Amino acid sequence: MVRLLTLLLLLPFSFSVFAIPLNKIEAMLPAGSQLALSVQDANSGSSILSVDEDILLPPASTQKVVTALAASLYLPKSFAFETSVDQVGKDIVFTFSGDPTLTRKDLKLLVGALKAKGVKRIRGDVWLDGTVFSGYERAVGWPWDILGVCYSAPSSAVALERNCVQGSIYSEKGRQKTRVFVPEHQPVQVSTDALVVTKAEQEASLCALELHYDNNNQYQLSGCLQQRSKPLPLKFAVQNPQKYVEDVLADELKTAAIRLDGSIRVGSPKGNRTFLAKHSSDTRDALLKVMLKRSDNLLADNLLKTMGHRYFGKAGTFANGAAAVKAILQEKAGLDLTHAVMVDGSGLSRNNRMTASQLMNVMQYVYENPNLGVLTMLPVSGVDGTLKYRSSVRHAPLKQRLSAKTGSVYGSYNLAGVLKNEQGKDILVVQLVTNYHIPKSDDRPANVASPITQFERELYQALLTSSLTMR
Repeated sequence: MVRLLTLLLLLPFSFSVFAIPLNKIEAMLPAGSQLALSVQDANSGSSILSVDEDILLPPASTQKVVTALAASLYLPKSFAFETSVDQVGKDIVFTFSGDPTLTRKDLKLLVGALKAKGVKRIRGDVWLDGTVFSGYERAVGWPWDILGVCYSAPSSAVALERNCVQGSIYSEKGRQKTRVFVPEHQPVQVSTDALVVTKAEQEASLCALELHYDNNNQYQLSGCLQQRSKPLPLKFAVQNPQKYVEDVLADELKTAAIRLDGSIRVGSPKGNRTFLAKHSSDTRDALLKVMLKRSDNLLADNLLKTMGHRYFGKAGTFANGAAAVKAILQEKAGLDLTHAVMVDGSGLSRNNRMTASQLMNVMQYVYENPNLGVLTMLPVSGVDGTLKYRSSVRHAPLKQRLSAKTGSVYGSYNLAGVLKNEQGKDILVVQLVTNYHIPKSDDRPANVASPITQFERELYQALLTSSLTMR
């Protein structure tokens, strides 16, 4: 009896020792940062903790969970992007449906199939038909300064190799200027007049590496590049996908010894079509898995436009795609995103706004409907996708405990997913951190983790041990 009384007296003391108030963890973020947080018991749906969960903030790539859920509810499991070849009179038509995974090898095989049908000379024109989409290829709110890099490649129906080309820039010792390399098979032009500088010279001159480009897929690098022992990899977003495919296709027709009397044109010719060949991408779930694991922006945006095309029966756009996603989630899942601001499917636009509460409702539905498969497509901490190397959760005890979609745009670091705690319970978490900026005066040692890493590590470890309390 005495031992039992002693234990009961110690319980409040033990709790106070191990309880970790949220405001202590939030204090790890730089001054001016804003946190919205929603934590729920996955099975009961009861709220464990919430902070500013109804404030609209940039969701960044956590918005891809919304896109994935709508696609899994609306698009058939057998859905695949298709690229077909047809004949219309003397013309040949390549019809594109926005397949970001279409490769040059796939296009070569379609040209080969064309020749196998006995087409050795095209007496008319070759058409690139991308009329399944229309309108902007970049959503409103995409930052102008990142349009040259691959994660913001244009969302186009006529797409090839993820609308992305690769190269490298060299800063060799003894050379005043950099040099660039781009594989010959990529029909783009890249030049550089960027200077090679030391770290001290770069800091003194405030000279950074800049990328300029035009609509003819020509790129110019200028400014300064700090001297480095290895080349710096470059990934350029194709600025004019139609011209890029036109140039590639012209080369493939030439290689296949198919003579073209006319020209390669963009559009859709009138007349009855005779089917010649077709290429299909992977099916819906394989595409969604890639989209969520790799946080593939182009896949997300082209799936959004595809839903807009199918739902409204007209060419897909960012606007009708976003409207379709909201309507699908309302009709099929009872999720009301009326007051969310959605302008794309990827979350890349800085105009997007969602609340932690809205994202939590989406996550709750995803969790309660495992047959959709979305939950198993999320990156796993320390294992794969965008969580494989995320410093805050990649190591024990958090490794393999968290399945979540990450999201980051300038000043925002977000997560939405499920954590299995030490008691074996599933906890749903939506974390939106915005206005996150580290002062330039930060003199943190190189071996000390960044504030966001420290914050996330402490937050998820506290959730893991069920020791997190309100501020």
